[in-house]
Amino acid sequence: MSPFLQSPDGLAQEAIKVAVDNGYRHIDCAYFYGNEGSIGEGLEKVLKEGRVKREDLFIVSKLWNSHHAPEDVKPACMETLRLLRLDYLDLYLMHSPMGIKNVKGDLMPQKDGKVLHSDVDYVDTWKAMEKLVDEGLVKSIGVANFNECQLERVLSIARIKPEVVQVERNPYQIQKEMVAFAKAKGMAFTGYSPLTSPKRPFPPGKLDPKNGMEDQTVKEIAKKHGKSPAQILIRFNIQAGLATIPKSETPAHIIENCKVFDFCLTEDDVKKLESLHWGARAVAWDIVGMGKHKYYPFKTQ
Repeated sequence: MSPFLQSPDGLAQEAIKVAVDNGYRHIDCAYFYGNEGSIGEGLEKVLKEGRVKREDLFIVSKLWNSHHAPEDVKPACMETLRLLRLDYLDLYLMHSPMGIKNVKGDLMPQKDGKVLHSDVDYVDTWKAMEKLVDEGLVKSIGVANFNECQLERVLSIARIKPEVVQVERNPYQIQKEMVAFAKAKGMAFTGYSPLTSPKRPFPPGKLDPKNGMEDQTVKEIAKKHGKSPAQILIRFNIQAGLATIPKSETPAHIIENCKVFDFCLTEDDVKKLESLHWGARAVAWDIVGMGKHKYYPFKTQ
């Protein structure tokens, strides 16, 4: 599950409890989401109450773009650990290849409405992340929102290779090439926005998908299986052998989203869902000047 973007404190903590009680073990976090403190309180509570053991959880967080300078990587990780009340992370991802200026207290420093880019090379950031593994602060490292060429660059210099690539994946953006690339390189693939992020807090963009849960094809398949459209979209990723991280803070939705292992999509269902692909991006990363960044990942994809 992914408790995304500033859930109110009580909701984030309750979401963690409901998720753990219903079998979730992969918790996807990020410093940028602004709620790691609340999630940490929720994690501490379920661990103290014995609802789950720490070693049975897989906790992920992400290095934000403003902490790409090698000297900023460890302090950023330590702050995430402090907020989450943990001794280590199971996986730490570089949130994107695009560095921005590190201005204290400002996650998106801007001038004239444009984010202040930094020229830090993400391969230098990667080398600093490798040291986190050496020190036992994180068990594994990976990337998010990279393209294949950028991943090849990382792999060419990596002492510790990326274990995971996390990118958007749903029927409107099936990531056929990236899935194959990750498999060929021995990396796990995690798909975010499986539900097409209908409540995303970003300005409208030209690549915005429609709400996948309102898509007529999805609804017809859901009716056939006696499932909700959300369950069909989650099953679409899982049945492809891919990890997926639906976002929710609503207890009923958290419970519903995990009930996807008692049915299978037919081959025809999968073909119909894959036919919806048109290259949409719920999270295109092209706001406030980010699309002009020298390391913007989606120029050629």
